[in-house]
Amino acid sequence: MMETLIVLLTTLIVLRAAGGLGARRFGAWPTCAAYALGVMLIMTGTTHFLPEALADSPAPTHTDFIPMVPPFVPFPSLMVYLTGALELLGAVGLFLANTRRSAGLGLVALLLVMLPANIYVAVSDVPFNGAPATPLWARIPEQVLYIGVALWAAGALRFGRGGGGAAASSTRAVVRTERAA
Repeated sequence: MMETLIVLLTTLIVLRAAGGLGARRFGAWPTCAAYALGVMLIMTGTTHFLPEALADSPAPTHTDFIPMVPPFVPFPSLMVYLTGALELLGAVGLFLANTRRSAGLGLVALLLVMLPANIYVAVSDVPFNGAPATPLWARIPEQVLYIGVALWAAGALRFGRGGGGAAASSTRAVVRTERAA
């Protein structure tokens, strides 16, 4: 799971640096967060569909995800496909200014629904992609971080003075610019 965090943070910093260098689309942190989370979700969502034939690759496959599904959830294989598809749809929604808020909030719901699977994997010591299970103390804060980034990207969580003031105005201006682009 550390790879996903690295992808998220690296993408966020690179995009914001591009904004600082004049790429108007990336002039606001929440927009960069939306794109960074989208890139991360494309990476993770795609792996839900990888066939077992790629089991020797460094990326997890569909089969690696099935043991993560708690026993009380029916149709584990289908659920892996479904969550992968929802991650990919959420990523596309984050890239589009008109759907960013809905996509971010939808991803928060998805991440909350997937939280029991993350807890199950940690407490049941389920290995993942040949590696030992990520401990609960690491897995839960990482999931909370992704939820926070999704809320930030959706505009539901703002940082800065006065509840977002200038930052919120800047975000609205970037969204208008994105819609015009």
